[in-house]
Amino acid sequence: TDIVQIKEALLLVKRKLVQTIEILKKFAVQHKDLPTLGYTHYQPAQLTTVGKRCTLWMQDLLLDLHKIDQEIKDLPMRGVKGTTGTQASFLELFDGDHEKVKALNKRVTELMGFDKVIPVSGQTYTRKIDYNVLSVLSGIAQSAYKMCGDIRLLSNLKEVEEPFSKTQIGSSAMAYKRNPMRSERVCSLARYVMGLPNAAANTHANQWFERTLDDSAIRRIYLPEGFLAVDVILNLLSNIADGLHVWPNVVRAHVMAELPFMSTEVILMECVKAGGDRQELHEAIRVHSMNAGAVVKGEGKPNDLMERIAKDSLFKAVHNDLDRLIDPILFVGRAPEQVDEFINEEILPVLEANKELLNIESVDDVNV
Repeated sequence: TDIVQIKEALLLVKRKLVQTIEILKKFAVQHKDLPTLGYTHYQPAQLTTVGKRCTLWMQDLLLDLHKIDQEIKDLPMRGVKGTTGTQASFLELFDGDHEKVKALNKRVTELMGFDKVIPVSGQTYTRKIDYNVLSVLSGIAQSAYKMCGDIRLLSNLKEVEEPFSKTQIGSSAMAYKRNPMRSERVCSLARYVMGLPNAAANTHANQWFERTLDDSAIRRIYLPEGFLAVDVILNLLSNIADGLHVWPNVVRAHVMAELPFMSTEVILMECVKAGGDRQELHEAIRVHSMNAGAVVKGEGKPNDLMERIAKDSLFKAVHNDLDRLIDPILFVGRAPEQVDEFINEEILPVLEANKELLNIESVDDVNV
């Protein structure tokens, strides 16, 4: 019975996972060309795009989908094995006919909708299967936590925000706030699910010989609660993805606060091409950059590096071309193309293979 319920629950999780990926696909395509600051160590780094960042979330979920497909495919039925797994009682029932016992085992497995039967067992199927199943659920929880952790940080930057209803209270204490409550709920539940495989590992390791009953009580907790938590997590992810709001002007403002520093190498090369002395130009850019940085950090004023370069005759060769040279789209590399390639080569084939799941409407809802 447990294995049947686990299989049905995995199929439900798969459906919601596919639907979440499909929603995120639309967001990635919509924002594939919108430059945004990349972050390493949570410090500004080279530019990426809002859509490209979304594909990182999608890739994690796609890996989870592959794992869940494999788990469904490999999940075996225990079959008819008897109290210690020897099939002794069935052999007696069929007057010692081994072939009839094997045929019954195969037939029961088929009737229960399984392709595989576990070859050998004690009184129960190996509890390592529970560990494998919970590891798949943990993987989904990890992906969800990563995605919603990013959204929480982006919400603080006011670049991207999760859905927020007209009557929603963002904070019981501070009425003006828009706390990312959905994402916080995902992270809270995900943290719980990520810890469940450890309990399953200990349960499996402590099964003595053919079976001990100390597996029973804990399995009645971590199996249903693991699936219930992931079910809610995926409901929330779909809801968040379907209502993500991007603030392009804020995104651009953050880009333009850092881009002048990133563009100095391009400006340097253009001036050298026009006949400038590289050493002299390099020193001038270094001095201007340090002074501009001091203004930003010491005085809290906007980055004025481009204004300094525009007033310096050493950079006369690019004075009429500065706006073009610091166009953010020139600094995103192949991010837009990577989005298209990822969607077309990885996501669309999966969505096509599971298109029947996209038409099933979920009856559950999200309340915040």
